Amino acid sequence: MLSVTNVSLQFGGRTLFKDVNLTFQPENCYGIIGANGAGKSTFLKILSGELEPSTGEVTVSDKERMSVLKQNQNAYDKETVVDTVMLGHPRLVEIQRKKDTLYAKPDFSEEDGILAGELELEFAELDGYEADANARQLLNSLGISKEYQDKYMCELDSKQKVKVLLAQALFGNPDILILDEPTNNLDAIATRWLENFLYNFENTVIIVSHDRHFLNKVCTRILDVDYGKIQVYIGNYDFWYESSQLLLKQQKDQNQKAEARKKELEEFIARFSANASKSKQATSRKKELEKITIEDLKPSSRKYPFIDFKFEKELGQDILFVNNLGKTGLFSNLSFTLKRGDKVAFLSPNSNILNALFEILAGEDKDYEGSFKYGITIIPTYMPNDNTKYFENNQVSLVDWLRPYSSDQHESYLRGWLGRMLFSGEEALKPVSVLSGGERVRCMMAKTMLTAGNLLIMNEPTNHLDLEAITALNKGLINYKGVLLFSTHDHELMQTVANRIIYIDKNNFFDREMTYDEYLDLMGK
Repeated sequence: MLSVTNVSLQFGGRTLFKDVNLTFQPENCYGIIGANGAGKSTFLKILSGELEPSTGEVTVSDKERMSVLKQNQNAYDKETVVDTVMLGHPRLVEIQRKKDTLYAKPDFSEEDGILAGELELEFAELDGYEADANARQLLNSLGISKEYQDKYMCELDSKQKVKVLLAQALFGNPDILILDEPTNNLDAIATRWLENFLYNFENTVIIVSHDRHFLNKVCTRILDVDYGKIQVYIGNYDFWYESSQLLLKQQKDQNQKAEARKKELEEFIARFSANASKSKQATSRKKELEKITIEDLKPSSRKYPFIDFKFEKELGQDILFVNNLGKTGLFSNLSFTLKRGDKVAFLSPNSNILNALFEILAGEDKDYEGSFKYGITIIPTYMPNDNTKYFENNQVSLVDWLRPYSSDQHESYLRGWLGRMLFSGEEALKPVSVLSGGERVRCMMAKTMLTAGNLLIMNEPTNHLDLEAITALNKGLINYKGVLLFSTHDHELMQTVANRIIYIDKNNFFDREMTYDEYLDLMGK
């Protein structure tokens, strides 16, 4: 069992969290959420012992083994892939090395024989004789095929290394598993496998992730880093979010009677309890949700940007015609037609293909083969995944940065748009050169809303955004009435927004009206 007692953490004069008391139970997966900079990953480092808290202590039972997903991809470059996985169980590797040393001794004594017997017994208890096979099975499941398993880590690319380090963390059935952004750089097949693995994992899992679909699939508890505290909520991310939003709505409506508010919350809890189905965990989750009292719920202090893409010119019947479009070395003979109501998710194993396609359709790349044509009513608006050129060498304030994209030049009007993106008060006057990656994307969202046409092209719009901004964007794209072409690694956004999937690689093309989950099922992923 892992327990946290009176843990506080301060950096300089700032308190990230104070007097945290938690007990992590087996057969539960805890998802840690919070605004950017709230201290989610820092809390994981405290749990793993990598960082000392300012006060309090973290206690782990002597009989339990903790495994942590490593972040340094180059730390094992001198090890083979399969050995790197087995290094996830240090005691097992230590016993194997001690055994090898003993058996290699030319003067093997009776005492050595007794020690060897003890080591063999512990090795068997740790499933050591199946360790190599188990490590290789994990690698196969994550898409690292046999041809790579005996190579050195330095011979693998970054995406392969991520999978090996994940296999290392999962290896040997750890009692406590700590994962910081485990789905980063994972493909759809590996992500779905990991979801199923964790869904059926019987020990303790603690995760930080910005992937809402992943949190919903695997989590039985949400730890919300808010108010300088860490509060535990039963259920998955959707339950936490919707209950929090309902409470905020009720707080704003001062005229509601307390009894009516209570009834609304009770009905909400009952509805979620009824939906808690699907696995061996379902019955226990349902019972726990039914036990929740109104006092257990508390609205979040976090703010969500307001994202809503409006346009003036109505769509005609002709939207976009693409004929034998090609880009040297990337794709060729690409043809498709878009119609009203299309919200198309573009997929490719090569991100350069989608980058090139979107740049061409946005009119920013003239070097291509074939042709494309928009209908006469269409006004396309493009939001690239690389926004560097919009912020390079720019010392102007956020207000002045946004001004060229607005027909209304009044400062109060521009501040209103920035306020929607959570840049309020003096923040609207800071220079754009000091913005973080997430703040830059929020500025681009404000620009896109001001200039939005009736066809949006958005290339990885969730990059650098926190959960709150991703959730707001998701709602904005669901409500958008125009035609949408987009790419994203966010499963939930893809599933809830797209009604058509187009897959492109150098030699293959797939185009069908369907949801993302239907596409994954069709492809057997």
